[in-house]
Amino acid sequence: MEKESVKIKFEEHFKLFVLLKDKIAFESEFLENGVDFYFEEKQPNITCGIRYFLRDVDRPKIDKIVIENGIIASTETIPSYDYGDQQKVQKIYAITACVVVVIILIVFAMVELFKEEHWLQ
Repeated sequence: MEKESVKIKFEEHFKLFVLLKDKIAFESEFLENGVDFYFEEKQPNITCGIRYFLRDVDRPKIDKIVIENGIIASTETIPSYDYGDQQKVQKIYAITACVVVVIILIVFAMVELFKEEHWLQ
């Protein structure tokens, strides 16, 4: 059975966008479950995800695969966001800000100690 069939584009189908990080898991699950799919390899912009063309009759299988594997997918009208990645970035920013504040406090404390020691001599 050919898995990447352009014929899907000419049947009743829908488009699903999958983030690049989920591409391998997405395609391997489809191959294991016998779901035909087609995607255009030469897409100008994949930041919104890779566009897959999928048969309408396979929608229940596809929904199950996406949900069970935690794959971030969206349609053309609803953009996909990986909130987990955004939380990781926000956590890094928060840790960096805390480290900078601690360093500034240490520098101020050292300056104050130096002033006190300098006046004592």
